Amino acid sequence: MKVDVILGLQWGDEGKGKIVDVLTPNYGIVARFQGGPNAGHTLEFEGQKYILKSIPSGIFQEGKLNIIGNGVVIDPALFKQEVEALEKSGHKLTDRLYISKKAHLILPTHRLLDAASETAMGEEKIGTTGRGIGPAYTDKIGRQGLRVGDILNNFKVKYQKAVERHKKELDNYNIEYDLNSLEADWFAGIEKMKEYKFIDSEQFINDYLNEGGSVLAEGAQGSLLDIDFGSYPFVTSSNTVCAGACTGLGIAPRRIGDVFGIFKAYCTRVGSGPFPTELFDEDGQKLRDNGNEYGSVTGRPRRCGWIDLVSLRYTIMLNGVTKLVMMKSDVLDSFETIKACVAYKINGVETENLPYDISGDIEPVYIELPGWQTDMSKMQSENEFPEEFNNYITFLESELEVPISIVSLGPDRAQTIVR
Repeated sequence: MKVDVILGLQWGDEGKGKIVDVLTPNYGIVARFQGGPNAGHTLEFEGQKYILKSIPSGIFQEGKLNIIGNGVVIDPALFKQEVEALEKSGHKLTDRLYISKKAHLILPTHRLLDAASETAMGEEKIGTTGRGIGPAYTDKIGRQGLRVGDILNNFKVKYQKAVERHKKELDNYNIEYDLNSLEADWFAGIEKMKEYKFIDSEQFINDYLNEGGSVLAEGAQGSLLDIDFGSYPFVTSSNTVCAGACTGLGIAPRRIGDVFGIFKAYCTRVGSGPFPTELFDEDGQKLRDNGNEYGSVTGRPRRCGWIDLVSLRYTIMLNGVTKLVMMKSDVLDSFETIKACVAYKINGVETENLPYDISGDIEPVYIELPGWQTDMSKMQSENEFPEEFNNYITFLESELEVPISIVSLGPDRAQTIVR
């Protein structure tokens, strides 16, 4: 069997968690392949709202196995908070959640280093969530990280060695910090993690595929935040594109099947970094208010703008997207006119290709389309779509050359139309 991949095509916050939850019944395993607890996936169903940070979004479906893959970085303290909140809501997790032994751990000192680095950078800061993800991946690449499997062998010694190294780095920032209070919650999280099964996830997943099983690989953040192909340096510290599923789960490229690319009907971004179609006017605020565009984990207001087809074509190419999923179409319901960026004008020259650096003087080239001014959240099938909405879909499919297979019309699981 193949591994289908679901990932974001913009700067994250596209609504991946909801679609993973919707698609999970078609798969036996849902596996997260990269990212850390800075990525919050929001799910709503049966009148309840859940925010998942490290746990795969298929966790609510009975009889499905969820795996935190080797490409993920885990903060034990936040993991404990997350699983205990789900347990209180009546969801038993120990029989349906496995953790890769090769997943790296975020140490308390990683969080301190993250905050210290951002403060030191001043106005040039990246805009991280301060949760230690970057420093954890830095240690991983520097071959000095701690992994989940280390918990099972001489862990305290390995931990102390890493902390002493981090303390020397923190001395360079000349800051005060209280490590003891952070460590208490962190080690409690380690004990909580021990309740779950640690596995050699790459072997487990490949054996499952060889037996005819089906796997859905879940990405975090968005393709424009990829460490190699995103708007560097304002990116995350892992590969958020489809190739990251291979390294983050230990599967060969030939194993990849469908690639679901998720995008909003407009565009958002959190933190620092370039954003060519960002709006600073009433339309931008209207998008923010209509879409409740505030971070599910951090609460930070998201920057909002019109849809950017230049960057979407780029991320569709990078990921080999076979099916598109359009989210938050209902946020545009009240707009009389909707704009879409089809090209960039740089130094007077138009281009449809994403340039090496998008932080410079870029003028978006827009086309305008009539809005549908209909409450899309109540639609039960695509047969009910107004003509203007169908025209918007047709326009996007023509520009992007990939079919839009799923349309989301609201936050609830039920507000999803498969075309």
